[in-house]
Amino acid sequence: MHRCFIGIDIGTSGCKSIIVDEHGRVEAEAFCSYPLSTPQAGWCEQDPEDWWKAVKLTLSELLRGFGSANEIACIGLSGQMHGMVLLDENGETLRPCIIWADQRTTEQCREIYDRVGGPEGLLKLTNNRMLTGYTAGKILWVREHEPGIYERARIVLNPKDYIRFRLTGDYATEVSDASGTGLFDVRRRQWSYRLLDILDLPRELFPECYESVEIVGRLSDTIARELGLPLGLPVAGGGGDAIVQSVGSGLVKEGTLGATIGTGGQICAVLDSCRDNPEGKLQLFCNVIPERWHAMGVMLTAGGALKWLKDLLYEDGLDTASQDRNVYKRLDELASTVDAGSEGLLFLPYLNGERCPHSDPDARGAFVGLSLRHRKAHMVRSVLEGVAFGLRDIAQIILELGSSPEQILVSGGAANSGVWRQIIADTLGLDVFTMSASAYGGAFGAALIAGTAVGAWSSLGEAVEVLRVETEDRPIDRNVAVYNRLFPAYRDLYASLRSVFGRISSLQL
Repeated sequence: MHRCFIGIDIGTSGCKSIIVDEHGRVEAEAFCSYPLSTPQAGWCEQDPEDWWKAVKLTLSELLRGFGSANEIACIGLSGQMHGMVLLDENGETLRPCIIWADQRTTEQCREIYDRVGGPEGLLKLTNNRMLTGYTAGKILWVREHEPGIYERARIVLNPKDYIRFRLTGDYATEVSDASGTGLFDVRRRQWSYRLLDILDLPRELFPECYESVEIVGRLSDTIARELGLPLGLPVAGGGGDAIVQSVGSGLVKEGTLGATIGTGGQICAVLDSCRDNPEGKLQLFCNVIPERWHAMGVMLTAGGALKWLKDLLYEDGLDTASQDRNVYKRLDELASTVDAGSEGLLFLPYLNGERCPHSDPDARGAFVGLSLRHRKAHMVRSVLEGVAFGLRDIAQIILELGSSPEQILVSGGAANSGVWRQIIADTLGLDVFTMSASAYGGAFGAALIAGTAVGAWSSLGEAVEVLRVETEDRPIDRNVAVYNRLFPAYRDLYASLRSVFGRISSLQL
């Protein structure tokens, strides 16, 4: 029988759902957007009901043009990480979800560090530092500022696990998403019960945790009939979007780096064993692959830096998506007219603070080395190079864990730019590949997890064999030499400017 798998990705801007068959072909896709609320500066929230409506709409659209729903063998879930959905004893949401981008929890993160004996104490418990975007601080914030809601809370779920609850009626999570709560012992692949006790958080507030490729619930009869899907259809564990996306682009074994450049950027690697996380500079999570881990460093502004420059240079006359695409093509053409190194113009891409390798919300962007020779084209190429240097900065930390990458898989917006792919290859000195289906993001990886969960593939390693290489860019020796000479100067920029950034921030102009 021809078997197919649904992948659902609960993103920040909307829900993408796809149907993938056993050969990796995408048979149908659908997308539905939903709003983001910012009730105060630095706050970011979404209504979980909007996610659920988007799931139902996209599934309805998928099935409308599909053959037989009986061919669907499993559903896999992916979703934005670190969100906090609080449910009461009846499974009703108590407040909007505080999502990953929310920055209100600085004081709660300090409290966590105080209780555990500082960053070193937390690293012993979870192998990760506490970030303001993580779920832990959000729970403490609600306990402090909305005690009535906290007292009624009976379960905390991540966004994709809320969708699992609506599909199956079960409360559950899996190891990759749980790793991003800040409350998970990634070494032992279980909740850090010691940390929960230290923070006076009841253990029953957190759902049972599974491996990502396990079956974790089945469609309730009511939902199956409403959606037109088979009764008892299994739902796989799935995973947090950052990890699932890397698997969907082919990253399943140690020896390869993954780079994703959207608004932000990340460098990640699969680890065959859990390594210590020196100073907690990386995010070191459980992988969706059993007995594997995921090392990741995130820079907050990557593709967003190029968009900023595009808007700055071409803020007039961009009325349609096609015009916007043409402008990005023009930026590529400009960058290609300038030699590697942009004639000594360096760009520091910290336009909105930074997370890795410098956890500093006050950090800011900078052009350094401007001269009368520099033109628009130099600035464009310098931005592309600055982001690539930022990725290399993170990759250096991953190398210190003992990983020895031989190639890099690139996905996200940068994957569409041949100039940017070549700059990344030259800056990191690695062959750069893009793979088929990477444009589908977490939804494709979620579908592969679903197929693996029901035995269509013996492992995720076998599942990614359905992918094809789409582009390949090899380092150019003379450019590699230029970037090797410039990289130490790039790394010195932050140390040289850090005190200036702090002074500017304190002025509150």
